[in-house]
Amino acid sequence: MLTPSGRRATAAPAAAVASMATVLGAGGAGKGGRWPRLARWLLLLAGTLALAGVGYVIAVRRNAAAQPRYQTAEVTRGDLVVTVAATGNLQPTNQVDVGSELSGIMEAVRVDVNDTVKRGQVLAQLDVSRLKDQIASARGALAAARAQVAQAAATVTETRLQVSRLTRMFASSGGTVPAQVDIDTTQAALQRALAAQASAQAAVTQAQAALSTGETNLAKASIRSPIDGVVLTRSIEPGQTVAASLQAPVLFTLAEDLSKMELQVDVDEADVGQVRNGQRASFTVDAYPGREYPAQVRRVGFGSQTKDGVVSYLTVLTVNNDDLSLRPGMTATAAIVVSEHKQVLLVPSAALRFTPASANAAPSSGGLVSKLMPRPPHGASRPAAGGNGKARQVWVLRDGRAVAVPVTFGASNGQLSEVASDALQPGMRVITESLGGAP
Repeated sequence: MLTPSGRRATAAPAAAVASMATVLGAGGAGKGGRWPRLARWLLLLAGTLALAGVGYVIAVRRNAAAQPRYQTAEVTRGDLVVTVAATGNLQPTNQVDVGSELSGIMEAVRVDVNDTVKRGQVLAQLDVSRLKDQIASARGALAAARAQVAQAAATVTETRLQVSRLTRMFASSGGTVPAQVDIDTTQAALQRALAAQASAQAAVTQAQAALSTGETNLAKASIRSPIDGVVLTRSIEPGQTVAASLQAPVLFTLAEDLSKMELQVDVDEADVGQVRNGQRASFTVDAYPGREYPAQVRRVGFGSQTKDGVVSYLTVLTVNNDDLSLRPGMTATAAIVVSEHKQVLLVPSAALRFTPASANAAPSSGGLVSKLMPRPPHGASRPAAGGNGKARQVWVLRDGRAVAVPVTFGASNGQLSEVASDALQPGMRVITESLGGAP
């Protein structure tokens, strides 16, 4: 026998009744046949009751299977911290590339990578033999120029004496001797002597400048550290030729103070409006996965940058690195705290996106066309639209049914959301997902 659900009903009750009827029929055979008739009625009644029992069990199971089942989560009260995630690289606060303004052969390199250097310390030394020759030549030129100055000064003195003598003779002779032409010629010679003296003095200045240039080049042949710091890179070896014809080649890279570093991260354009100077942050690096470093936002860039079609803004965070565990170039993942909410009502963000299938179902009226329209999938969720202060709703279970509770939506960190509602209290459970049940 098949049950309404399509399954074969058990024959145990009917068999038991049949067996009882057989016994009763056998015992009452001598009493005019009343017992066989009673046995048939009892058999019919027992079969009917058995079928009714089996149908009842099947109906109960079908009703239980038809009831919708939901996954719920507890409403809590606590602190909500909203963060913005960003990735970037660690950099020294002041990184300096040290090069050479002169060309030549590198005679000696006196520091290596990771060495601590002081301001003015010699890092490398170029061959200075050619520079010393240039200095010696400049000093000789300066001496010759000074001799020319002395010679020009003597000529000026001689010419002045001659002009003075002719002037006295002209006065004592009453203007007869010497001729005026001779006096004019001597005065012109004096002017030429003064000009020659000035030219010789200018040559001295030029010779001094050439000597100073040679001495400066000699000093620059010693590559010195411009800061107190640590050598990060070294790209020169003794004996190599340094060519500085077009631009100064970089020989060393120095970091001023690795105990103070900065983290440069790219903040997405959707989040940059929440980031402000002075906000605290934390970050992790792959080298120390279980350690979290504190940081603080120092600058949010106004200029945008586009990488792979994504617009972001460079944000700089200050980092304390007293133990020198962090190194330049490390990739870091930062979480910038943009807001904090103390002791607020919290629900899972999934509860704000959930809507029971019955709430999304189209009305049954409307004829054949409406019945043929596709229905939303079972347990469909809706996006968490709206911003802070928007009226929303969550769903709770009451007597096995999903009931909507209006709430006011606040901040969210993606997993938990702040809500406000007089009908919602900590400890209550809200629906986050449908697990199946009635279509």
